Amino acid sequence: MSRNLIAILRGLSPAEALPVTECLIEAGITRIEVPLNSPDPLTSIKAMAEAFSARAEIGAGTVLDPEQVTAVKTAGGTLVVSPDCNPDVIRATKICGMSSFPGVMTPTECFTALRNGADGLKFFPASLIGPDGLKAMLAVLPKGTETYAVGGAGPDNFSDWIKVGATGFGIGTALFKPGFSVAEIRERADKIVSAYDAAVSEDR
Repeated sequence: MSRNLIAILRGLSPAEALPVTECLIEAGITRIEVPLNSPDPLTSIKAMAEAFSARAEIGAGTVLDPEQVTAVKTAGGTLVVSPDCNPDVIRATKICGMSSFPGVMTPTECFTALRNGADGLKFFPASLIGPDGLKAMLAVLPKGTETYAVGGAGPDNFSDWIKVGATGFGIGTALFKPGFSVAEIRERADKIVSAYDAAVSEDR
């Protein structure tokens, strides 16, 4: 089962990259990003893509300019996530044949992202927008727009977001922090996947 969950591994080191990625895939999380402000992120992405590209979508977060997009592509990444809505980054991502998930907070940013080819919208920080804010924006966004709540969305409130139309989530510190053991990450991943599956089933 493919789930609309993106693991955000901020602070991941190359030494942790493969065991953490394998653990997440086994738990059922198959979209994984390494933010570019992590230690030596391109080395991690390259190793992860080489080992797991057949089983997961691997890429980068905190991608802020087209040069970084090219670097992620060269490393083997296929996913580009940003905290902001930069049309140059979105267009560069699509030219490279990768998935684009820019950060948005307003209807203007949402439409700008979609007009430039974004595959989905990362509502960030979700805690400031809230389910009611997303619901209001979905009334005017194109039907079928992929919407990911990131920063303030987690197992305790997945259902609140899904009920108003959120299609997925990005999960950061609730899943991974530098120093967490693989066993701890797996325990957290299992909890997140179970909560997500329950919320999706409840909404059907």
